[in-house]
Amino acid sequence: MHWMDVQIVPPISGKDYPRTWNDFLDWFGTEEACHAYLEQLRWPQGFVCPACSTMAPAYRASRTRLMCRHCRHQTSITAGTIFDKTRTPLRVWFAAAWYLTNQKQGVSALGLQRVLGLGSYQTAWTMLHRFRHAMVRPGRDQLKGRVEVDETYLDITDKLPATASKKRKSNTNKLLVVIAVELLDPKGFGRIRLRRIPEDTEAHVLPFIQDVVCAGSTISTDGSAAYRSVASSGYAHDHHVMLGSDTPAHISMPGVHRVASLVKRWIMGTHHGAIQPHQVDAYLDEFVFRFNRRTSRSRGLLFYRLMQQAVATSTITYADIKSKRARKTA
Repeated sequence: MHWMDVQIVPPISGKDYPRTWNDFLDWFGTEEACHAYLEQLRWPQGFVCPACSTMAPAYRASRTRLMCRHCRHQTSITAGTIFDKTRTPLRVWFAAAWYLTNQKQGVSALGLQRVLGLGSYQTAWTMLHRFRHAMVRPGRDQLKGRVEVDETYLDITDKLPATASKKRKSNTNKLLVVIAVELLDPKGFGRIRLRRIPEDTEAHVLPFIQDVVCAGSTISTDGSAAYRSVASSGYAHDHHVMLGSDTPAHISMPGVHRVASLVKRWIMGTHHGAIQPHQVDAYLDEFVFRFNRRTSRSRGLLFYRLMQQAVATSTITYADIKSKRARKTA
């Protein structure tokens, strides 16, 4: 039996994920319980060999190490996930995921360090970035229907470290971000996508639209020349010329203006605008994850979705994040 033939069953509250903090404590009191949960998330229908894709019970070489009986390949439950080679206990990782998904406005690394009692700010910061890395679901669906697209500028404060001769100082950067928002009928907003781009030209805007919006959808934009090839690229194009119009931009294109306002408020409120410019993409991924699940009534389900994606996402290291290699295409 191949893993592609397995039918996906929706998760059930209280069975597949904890409903409350007390449930969480009962479920994940030991490392063994955490490993068992990750194994169930990673292989819900039973072990699938990452080397040969054979689906059959594995030989357990140790508490966390599994060996394929077909090809003899050995792996661990956390190998190939964001938890790979971590020295932080899984119980701490699980608590971080629960706290992260239960805070509606997100959490800073300093806040996470204080709540979990972590000895290192670097540990909390790296954990959050690994979770943000997992917030982009592999193969996620494109936006469809009527989609607004526009750009906005984010003010990001790049805090430079103090040296022996200079005091710590901050530089403010204006970063350009392109936004796509689904419009619902008769009103309201659906899912969104965000991406940092170097300039508002066709060479950067059109690939974003093609990546995140289904062909055949209607793209609503302003009159910028960056969108002149939208109609010839497989989309219906509804453009609004703002210059000289009696209708304000926030009325003719309410979705992108609303999202732009929210993401700016979130970055300034939760992170005080103090983000390294080359790491903005990771924070945009987190905002998209939160916004697209804003109507969920179950915080436990958000925890489940994040952990589900965490075991399907390869890890990134502290060095990767610091050296700008962690960017994923949206």
